[in-house]
Amino acid sequence: MGATKDRLRQDLAIAMRAKDDAAKGTIRMMLAAIRVDEVAGDAQRELSDAEELTVLTKEMRKRVDSAETYAAAGRTDLAEQETSEAEFIAGYLPAPLTEQELTELVDAEIAALDDPPTMKQMGTLVKAVAARAEGRAEGKAIAAMVRSRLS
Repeated sequence: MGATKDRLRQDLAIAMRAKDDAAKGTIRMMLAAIRVDEVAGDAQRELSDAEELTVLTKEMRKRVDSAETYAAAGRTDLAEQETSEAEFIAGYLPAPLTEQELTELVDAEIAALDDPPTMKQMGTLVKAVAARAEGRAEGKAIAAMVRSRLS
């Protein structure tokens, strides 16, 4: 069992004792998302900590997207709730890379290439940088940084 799941279970017990309904509901949602991923596929399995963080990142992105949709539709109450949940989930994720750190990762991967980099190698570079970023940067930001460095 991953450390994130253990931490979520401990925090759920604390939230239940504190009668914190918002935290309790969000933690239960995160645990449910992890459980769904564990039983997906042919056989049930335990997720690694990195896989658990991937699930939580996906859940956070869902909340951010929903908040934007609600805000555009004029439903500020629902947008605030989704934003609050996204911020709560972000507390369980590693700190995102700064733009400087991301630039350094991209430059290091470009320097590791044997040939001069071209746009044809963009996919390979994005995958390599994403692996080194370990979920601390969004794919969209990585791709944009690689594209700017190659052009």
